[in-house]
Amino acid sequence: MSDKDKNPEKQDFEQGDGFEERVIEIARVAKVVKGGRRFRFRVTVVVGDKKGTIGMGVGKANAVPDAMRKASERARKSLRTVNLSGTTVPHETLGKVAGARVFLKPAHLGTGVIAAGGVRAVLEAAGVRDILTKSMGSANVLNVVMATFDALEKMRSPQKEAARRGKPVEDLLPFWERRKQNA
Repeated sequence: MSDKDKNPEKQDFEQGDGFEERVIEIARVAKVVKGGRRFRFRVTVVVGDKKGTIGMGVGKANAVPDAMRKASERARKSLRTVNLSGTTVPHETLGKVAGARVFLKPAHLGTGVIAAGGVRAVLEAAGVRDILTKSMGSANVLNVVMATFDALEKMRSPQKEAARRGKPVEDLLPFWERRKQNA
């Protein structure tokens, strides 16, 4: 009898919930105590459905599998949706967390994800396929990932922004989209 059969209320997230899980970082961290150092593992995980819903979780434990499980559960609890414009983002934005800054810029169809490390993992989990990015300041992976989340949260949908400004939606589209409509 498996663990799932014993406790039917226990959710099994890995099986068919539609979310892709990416481990961004596994770090060994230490706490200095009177007798010396206590080592644990910190795991950072991003989950996303590739349709604009993403979440991030950090888990700490004495063993890596336990830390991964905790991080995965926390990521699924912190899911949020982001505004996307087709395969890219609707506009430029800058996300900041501590010393890390991440700049996101929309790109033309077919450009691909021009990013590395944690930024790429977050954007691919969100479903962004065409984007230009620049990470500035701190290279701390955890802060860079949180800055990417900050930048994605600042994204506004073209429809809401057009209504706020009193302009037609076509005026707020990227230049390559406007060029298609005028041709």
